[in-house]
Amino acid sequence: MEICIARSKHIKHARSISEEIDASAKIRGTGIARRTPEYIALKMEKKEAIIALKDGQIAGFCYLEVWGQGQYLAHSGLIVFPDFRGQGLAKRIKKKTLEYSQKLYPKAKIFGITTGKAVMKINSDLGYKPVHFSELTDDLAFWNGCQSCKNYDVLIRTERSMCLCTGMLYEAPQQKTQTKKPKWKQLFSTTKKNKP
Repeated sequence: MEICIARSKHIKHARSISEEIDASAKIRGTGIARRTPEYIALKMEKKEAIIALKDGQIAGFCYLEVWGQGQYLAHSGLIVFPDFRGQGLAKRIKKKTLEYSQKLYPKAKIFGITTGKAVMKINSDLGYKPVHFSELTDDLAFWNGCQSCKNYDVLIRTERSMCLCTGMLYEAPQQKTQTKKPKWKQLFSTTKKNKP
């Protein structure tokens, strides 16, 4: 399995990706913003997507969206084609997308919104935490992207404060630093060891 940055040469897969995103949402009965083949092709041309291929056949896809003048970054359109499901490919694509995002936009807050239980689990495993929508971007262009979702009316009625999706924000793991034990703890440890 090859998981790489999508480029212009991958545009031939844009229509299949667009159709699979739509079909998958219908099968699951969840809300998802639809993306046209032209939009997906643009993401490939701009090198803002990750694609998975098996012997030249499309297996999966995910793309980046940058909001708030580079302050926020979202991963969208995560899809694994039916023949490749159940093999952990979605998590591998999402991990590669996360790593790539951090290289391109090291200061951006990385977030996502989803109704999918599997995506929530993947996000959680990678270090995302559920957050209130107020912690996500206030860029109207992002929220306008939800217009094709069947749940858009919920988002509008709540003035973008909530929807059926769960907002998740990536929190980079903190580097663990070894600190010296305070003197009293060192003394207690030594005293305890020396007891008969």
